[in-house]
Amino acid sequence: MTVRNTLLGAAAVLSLTACGGGEPTPAADSDRLHVVASTNVWGSVARAVGGDAVEVRSIIDDPSADPHSFESAPADVAAVAEADLVLGNGGGYDDFLAKLVDDSGKQVKRIDAFELSGKSDNEHVWYDLPTVRKVADKVAEELGGLAADKKDTFTANAKAFGERLDGVEDALGRIKPAKVVVTEPVPAYLLEAAGVEDVTPAEFTEAIEEETDVPVAALSATTDLVATKQVAALINNTQTESTVTGQLVAKAGEVGIPVVGMTETLPEGVPGYVEWMTKQVDELTAALGTK
Repeated sequence: MTVRNTLLGAAAVLSLTACGGGEPTPAADSDRLHVVASTNVWGSVARAVGGDAVEVRSIIDDPSADPHSFESAPADVAAVAEADLVLGNGGGYDDFLAKLVDDSGKQVKRIDAFELSGKSDNEHVWYDLPTVRKVADKVAEELGGLAADKKDTFTANAKAFGERLDGVEDALGRIKPAKVVVTEPVPAYLLEAAGVEDVTPAEFTEAIEEETDVPVAALSATTDLVATKQVAALINNTQTESTVTGQLVAKAGEVGIPVVGMTETLPEGVPGYVEWMTKQVDELTAALGTK
């Protein structure tokens, strides 16, 4: 996703303020280690590893919010100032987090998922399961350094989390190879792991991601892939819907092509990362079938 217009950015801030108001700040429980994550995706990973020994605050906890247009509030700076560990995506996705750390004036341990991934492009590394596993292990390492008496517990939690990721990877391996169109390259790593080929014209996804007009030729080619059923499914980022993507989703419905929604943050009511990813993999499996 790219920067939204001023009105949407302001709306996201208001929404985040309202949503975050009921979540305790890291200072709420002095007996626990305090972790601040940029989004609830990484917050859920930290919570899975830290368990009851950590208090996790996710700066962005709203499924409709856009990290690129997020503007911090004083409460966010205060939360980072009380943090023992800060966990972000990196890769330019959540630059606001680095600014929050700078504004807090505190030297705090940081984990950058994109740096850990070893990737050189496509910052959406929370859809890359090996990277998520690395982040969980790194969280366990950092928390163990902060609370040596709980080190073994953190390590065991990360191991258990990794074993649950194994189940998601196994499910990906059972998906029937197919061609798909995507509205944005957010789930690219997940699709690649499943052996699913994204045949969307690059000019289409780039324009959607940059929120610019889609070139006529790219729009025509993408629509034709769906209209003539040259693909098995349409993968739609429901957090960046527009007139163009809405028309593509409508066309898929007309011709009977399954539409699989994938998001950038945990939807409301989903308890954790593994549950979220399992649900999305299940929906992809239902759309494409198994080998």
